[in-house]
Amino acid sequence: MAVIDTVLRTAPPHRIAVLALDGVYPFELGIPNRVFPEVDGAYEVITCAATDDRTVATNADFTITVQHGPEALDHADTVVVPPYDLSRITAAPPAPVLEALRRIRPGTRIVSICTGAFALAAAGLLDGRPATTHWALTDVFRRMFPQVPLDPDVLFVDDGDLLTSAGAASGLDVCLHIVRADHGSTVANQVARRCVVPPWREGGQVQYIERPVPPEPDAGTAATRAWALERLDRPLALRELAAHARMSPRTFARRFQEETGTSPGRWLIQQRVQRARHLLEASELPVDRIAAEVGFATGASLRRHLHAAIGVTPQAYRRTFQVTA
Repeated sequence: MAVIDTVLRTAPPHRIAVLALDGVYPFELGIPNRVFPEVDGAYEVITCAATDDRTVATNADFTITVQHGPEALDHADTVVVPPYDLSRITAAPPAPVLEALRRIRPGTRIVSICTGAFALAAAGLLDGRPATTHWALTDVFRRMFPQVPLDPDVLFVDDGDLLTSAGAASGLDVCLHIVRADHGSTVANQVARRCVVPPWREGGQVQYIERPVPPEPDAGTAATRAWALERLDRPLALRELAAHARMSPRTFARRFQEETGTSPGRWLIQQRVQRARHLLEASELPVDRIAAEVGFATGASLRRHLHAAIGVTPQAYRRTFQVTA
């Protein structure tokens, strides 16, 4: 069931081509077709192969036949490259794959999920551009592509017309992020609810790196995070958060970092910026009032943090997303 008002149907749909490479992971291959069609009439999603044969081996015990060949890349507005199996990433992609990637028009938005970044890097599309991939493949990627600035700690990297995401479910994160960028947080949140996934995951993929289980799993910070989210309009010092969790400030900060991949202070700023973005989209409140509602001392503080997070002012963000959403 789609979630966008039919008024958007008057605009031509944004064309998304999902490039299935041999060894593709079926779960991630299906993510774009699961997320984007929820926005009624706004996107057209097709799946294509790198060759005219259109038969693609998956990393499972079956092959698939897609309806489109590489010509679908010629007119795509966005190209998504899902991951393919680990046995293939250390070798140079076959010539037809590189030829298919060269068909992408300049200015087309390009997105990779997990090991899809290896194909993009091999084609030179990531040279000098910030990127990410699955944390377990960081060393391999850096050895193969030292010219790519890699950030292994994040769920995805948005570098304008180039987006790369980490493993598996981060494909959902980056697709929802694209919906949010194109149509605003309200629509993205509705899509997330339809897909029964969180609209925004806290922290980065560092929180999923294998590490010993804390000795007291019931003494985590989740309850304190929920408590803090209800009080974002108040100053929340580390000592107050730690007291709520019944920990020392030092233990709380360490446990918080282990569970979320970020510090309490940075997490609070992220949540306040996210709440401010929602209010900028969904209300007519003045910037100073929104700043007070989300716990920034002044409108200037909100402007500074929003610009640091997404590179725009509150007024520019509101002009873009309030009208679009």
